[in-house]
This record gives sequence, C-alpha cells and structure tokens, in this order.
Amino acid sequence: MPEPAAWHYTKITKPMFDLKPVDQILLGRVITAKGDEIIEDGFVEVISGKITRVGTRAEIGTPTVTVTDTGGKTIMPGLIQSHGHLSWDGVHELSWQSMYDSPEIRAYKAAGNMLKSLRAGVTLVRDLGVHNSNLFTKQAVAQGFFPGPRLLVSGESIIQTGGHTYWVCREASGADEMRRAVRDQVKGGADLIKIMACHDTLEFTDAELEAVIDEAHRNRLPITAHATYDACIKRVVEFGVDCVEHGGAMSDATIQLLLDKKVPIVTTFSALVMQAKPEIARAFGIPEWKIAERQKAVADKSRFDGLVRAARAGVPIVFGTDAGSPAVEHNVIAPELDFMVEVGVCTDRMDALRAITIRAAQLSKMDHRIGTVEAGKEADLIVVDGKPDEDLFALERVQMTFIAGKRMH
Repeated sequence: MPEPAAWHYTKITKPMFDLKPVDQILLGRVITAKGDEIIEDGFVEVISGKITRVGTRAEIGTPTVTVTDTGGKTIMPGLIQSHGHLSWDGVHELSWQSMYDSPEIRAYKAAGNMLKSLRAGVTLVRDLGVHNSNLFTKQAVAQGFFPGPRLLVSGESIIQTGGHTYWVCREASGADEMRRAVRDQVKGGADLIKIMACHDTLEFTDAELEAVIDEAHRNRLPITAHATYDACIKRVVEFGVDCVEHGGAMSDATIQLLLDKKVPIVTTFSALVMQAKPEIARAFGIPEWKIAERQKAVADKSRFDGLVRAARAGVPIVFGTDAGSPAVEHNVIAPELDFMVEVGVCTDRMDALRAITIRAAQLSKMDHRIGTVEAGKEADLIVVDGKPDEDLFALERVQMTFIAGKRMH
C-alpha cells in the first residue's frame, strides 16, 4: 500500500473520545442481510467488538454477558452511506459554500453531519469529497478527536481544468498533472479516488483519463467516476474505473460492459426526491420552478429505464444519497430506499436493505468485516423501533447504533 499520511506518525497518548466495546447479548428481531433471512425471536452476541453468535432465543443457553432485551425491536447491520459529502450542509447554495466556507466551518459541518449520521444508524460513510476536508475529518475520527462513523474518503475530486464543479475540485490538465493530482490525494490519506467524468459534455482527454485511472490503480486505490449518461458511463468503464456514481441512461451494450467488468452503480435519487417535496424544498430555499421540474422528473419513471434494466440484468446497485446536496440531509435515509423500490432498481424492501448493507460493504471491499449480522463480523449494528422489511420508514426510528461493539448512539 502507499506510504501512510503524515498524521499516522503522530503519537496519541490519550484520545479525547475513547469509547470501549460493550460485551452483551442483544435480544430482538434480527435481519441478517444474508439473503432474506429474518430471525423473528433472535439474539446477537457481541464480545470484544465482534459478533460471536447469532441465532434464536432458544439457542442462547446460559448467558455469560449482559443481556439487553430490545423489546422486539429489529437488530440489523449498520447502514452504509456510499455517496456523501460530510462538509456540505444541504442548506446553503452549493457553489457559494464550496468556494467561501472556511476550513473551520467545513470542519464544524462535517462534525455535525457525523453526529446526524450516527443517530440515523449510519456506521460507514464513503465521503466523495470535492474538496479535501474529508482527509481531515478522517484524521479527527481516527485519532479520537471526534466521534464519527467509519470513513472512506477520496480527498479532492479530480477534474479537467474548468470541468464540472471546477470551483471546488482539484483541476488538472494533461496526463502528468492527472498523476500528480492522484498522488497528492494519496499523500493526504485518501482511500479511493474520484473523478468527475462528464456534465453536459465528456471530460478528460483519453490520455488524461488513462493516466488518472492508471495512477489510482498503481497506488492500489479504487477509482470511481461521476458518470450520468450512456456515452460517459461506457467510456469510463472501458477505461477501467471501479464504480459508477449516479448512472443514467444506458444502452444494452453499456449494461453488458458493466456486467463483464463487474462494475457497480451507486444510484443517488435523493436530490430529485427531496426537492420534489414542496414543504421540504421550500424550507431549503429551492425555487418554485425547480420544485416543479423535480416533481416532473420523479413522476417520469421512463427516465430511470437504463438503471432499472441494469439492475435487472444483474449490475450491483448500491445505496447513496449524495448527502449534503441541496435539501439532502445526512440523516435522511428512508426516502432514497423507498424510491429505489418504487422505481425498480431494487426488487423489494429486503433488496433495498441489502443495497445499504452487504452490497455497500462489497463495493468498499469490507464485506469480510461488516455488512451482515453473522459470527466473525465486526459488530456494526443498529436497533430499529419497527420492521424495516415491512416499512422502510421504520429506519427513521433508530434507537441504538454500534460500531465494532461501541455504543455510538
């Protein structure tokens, strides 16, 4: 792996927040995220931050640790936000805050959004940056300065000079500058690289695209691409990206390419969904013309045909909301999942729950550690007042959040 970021060499004598895992048995209804498995009257045993046993209440035997009865609530894997921007607040105009927020304000926003995420049951955030504040957010959590979810961060998103959202990303021109941009993110401690591959037009020359992808892979990091229509999706997948963000219209040939190269898509419907709700959109200052435009877009399910066909063909679809975008708060989870089912990229509610748990863990190559409730996994768990498999909006009532057995909410 690459040389670690400089902060890894700092000796921390005592973290500010040094939570300890709780050894206990949780009693309740268990959604394991292993297929459609539900244990109606079950238990999860957690020892030293890991899940040691899962089964029916009758199989517990004589407990050796504290028993916590949830009163029939649902125990399930922690939720994974695979497309978020912790230092964006979803409130202020996006370009303005991106250009003029001070680093200190970005830090406070990220801190607040991490707390909101934990309360919403989010135990891992894949922060796709734009600017580099997420590198410091990760350091703050890793060194115990602030409690937060697990973080996978991209540092600055890399774009061509003057490219999409140039006012907040890392601009580069030419293959050598692309490689330097990647190396700077690696030096800062990035876990993955993100590029903005298109907006109204395709971005990057072939040489630039080849260089940025090759440099990420040379540093053993995955690379993901903002890609929103067929020509762009096809191009970045052919060049070798590991994931597509957002997605959009796709030909059968592009869908087959995604399948052949085993490239997943993180769908992000929440900007449309939340901005189409007048009472919410107006509170965030969304103009009436935009609300009407979003309502029309949400109602026209044909615009999502490419994503639906990709999902039905077997392309892995992963949950993400683009949290921090206008009207998309970091603790708003259920509307995205509900729309994924409504539009058809997830077959049912259980499939949607897998999109935010095990498939998200697989995307980030962490499925050997988290994503399901099974013995041997780290105890990233939430307790929900209700049955998310019957009503996804039960996820708005998260009662407890654990990361590696540590009580975070």
